Amino acid sequence: MSYLPKDELKPEDGKKGPSTNRIIVWVVVSGVGLYLIVSGVYGILTK
Repeated sequence: MSYLPKDELKPEDGKKGPSTNRIIVWVVVSGVGLYLIVSGVYGILTK
């Protein structure tokens, strides 16, 4: 059983890139992750 509509499971137009909203989410999540990593490394180095 699938929760996605049939047109999303088997798109007819071939390769379609990710939507703008998905790219924005990736950028925001990557920024938060990068901030956490950099602040953690900075905290280790200055301790």
